[in-house]
Amino acid sequence: MAALLVLTGLPVRAQKPADVLDWKAPTTLNTYLLQAMHRQYTPRAAELAAAVASAAGTVIYQDSVRARFRRVLGPLPLRTPLRAQVTGQVPRPELGLRIEKVVYESTPGHHVTANVYVPAGPGRRPAVLLFCGHEPEAKATASYQKTALLFATNGFVVLVIDPISQGERLQMTDAKGQGLARGGTTEHTLLNAGATLIGTSVAAEELWDNVRGLDYLLTRPDVDAARIGCLGNSGGATQAAYFMGLDERVKVAALCSYVASGERTLELTGPADGCVQLPGAGQARLDVPDWLILFAPKPLLVLAGRYDFVDYTSIEAAYAESRRAYAALGKSEQMSLFTYDDGHGISQPKREAAVEWFRRWLCNDPRPVHEPTLHTLPAGQLQCTSTGQVNTAYRTEASLAGQHQARAQELARRRPALTGAALAAAVHQQLGLPKPAANMPVTAETRDTLRQNGMLWHRLILRRPGEPPLPVLLLLPPGSGRCAGITLWLPDQGKSAYVDSLALWQACQRQRTAVLLADLRGFGETADPPVYNDPKYYNAEYRPAILSLHIGRPLLAQRVLDVHTLLAWIETDDRLRGAPLVVQARGRAAAVALHAATLFPAIHRLVLTQMPVSLAQTLLQPTRREAYSSALPGVLSRYDLPDLQRALGSRLVLTGQ
Repeated sequence: MAALLVLTGLPVRAQKPADVLDWKAPTTLNTYLLQAMHRQYTPRAAELAAAVASAAGTVIYQDSVRARFRRVLGPLPLRTPLRAQVTGQVPRPELGLRIEKVVYESTPGHHVTANVYVPAGPGRRPAVLLFCGHEPEAKATASYQKTALLFATNGFVVLVIDPISQGERLQMTDAKGQGLARGGTTEHTLLNAGATLIGTSVAAEELWDNVRGLDYLLTRPDVDAARIGCLGNSGGATQAAYFMGLDERVKVAALCSYVASGERTLELTGPADGCVQLPGAGQARLDVPDWLILFAPKPLLVLAGRYDFVDYTSIEAAYAESRRAYAALGKSEQMSLFTYDDGHGISQPKREAAVEWFRRWLCNDPRPVHEPTLHTLPAGQLQCTSTGQVNTAYRTEASLAGQHQARAQELARRRPALTGAALAAAVHQQLGLPKPAANMPVTAETRDTLRQNGMLWHRLILRRPGEPPLPVLLLLPPGSGRCAGITLWLPDQGKSAYVDSLALWQACQRQRTAVLLADLRGFGETADPPVYNDPKYYNAEYRPAILSLHIGRPLLAQRVLDVHTLLAWIETDDRLRGAPLVVQARGRAAAVALHAATLFPAIHRLVLTQMPVSLAQTLLQPTRREAYSSALPGVLSRYDLPDLQRALGSRLVLTGQ
């Protein structure tokens, strides 16, 4: 039996001689994921072309999009009392309006801060929800203040909502209300990792805040419920797109610095912040134009900057695609594109175009709009809470971090205690692995050999149809004949970090134990380059992890399939077949190996180093790094890592905790 050798205290030093692949290997995983995404979206073009050939077909397509959208969103909360309060007012008599400071509860104890811009005078007025982009000051950002002021001076009631993790709504703070993360975009990205584990997303949670914001607006005597519009800029436009696609009370909309092909954007720039990510959207063939098509034929304005970092060619293509649905429904004039020669953001020309659009369709007034000089206020004057943060203003604030923890605890109490075949079936279903009958053959391409510290390593590439090649180093014991055992090493740093660990390999040689040093996809040779993974996301492989969630194949699940590929190849080699197998893994590979051992009895013993305590620990420590590497949507409704550990019993050894 192979010795249980522990991956601790070893030098981490990249060595080119240990590389196996002879191409630019760091591009491999991203290329694979993009190809998978494009294959998923390929049928969409034909489906849409057939649908927009008629009005009836377009309606059927809309119904399909709506059903898929709701499935990807997951269940939304029940409506509970809003407990809305007006905590103060700011008169703006020079503009003929006032600004009310409003706080409401979108779910019990979870407070949303907002400003309401109210024109002077009696009567019910059209109303607009304005959704902010990723600026830290949110509703107090100068461009959003000016947008709201321009709408209000033109007769609209305007609700400007602080999004999650911005303005007065940081969710992870210390006792003084100071943020614990690198900023708002980092915070809601980290929160989204935890939300994924319990089967939801920050995008869905923001959506619910906005739905309840409209519920609040419709309680006001100065709002005409028949004349409701929404608009947003950048990340706020993403919010607006999701919102208008779901809430049928919205009659008119405008989206600024956002509309482009999501498929194309993921290819060009990679995934953005966590608040805009919907796990499984690619698998469901949902792309950005679908939210616009879902809104048809209601009046919709697309606002764009020709020099925006959002690819303008993609904006034009997405607009043209969406407008085909409007044409099919006989309402081409109710969708329009306004482009200005500037960049990202809702600048004055775009604000004027937006107000003109809303006046035209909600007030039957086509006159042009010209923005006067509009003086904005400091953030403190627009503050709704006594302290500037909901977490400190409300002693029992139900933050999203706290809600996620509570939900995880509830799921833990409710899920059955699975063992044996039932647990393996739950893991198999969670990972979405192919059925055994669908397993494809594994072949090995022998490249050459590497002599390192007197050890002769064989360079191999394992290939499985439809999956990325796996680079492997194989060390056989001296002499001929069958091996007494096999040790499969799965370090998350990559095989190069261990190939020169002479004492380890000498011990294996003495015991006639074969050694396989393998780089699972995204580790070692195929690790995604750091330049494509912004450190603000607290994840060294954020790009491939999010792309994997987008296509409905979590990175952890793909790596479990890689382990199966390794096991399947072992069974094809006469020297290795049937020998007792020990798997050693560390760090990000540990949870992968744990899942693999639950599924594959061929693993006789499992040695894990730096094993996470649990997936639920991500919710208890939401600022932890590398959370997306193990993110499995809704997994905590089925099991957690300790459940797998208990099931393995004596097969499992934990070390280096």
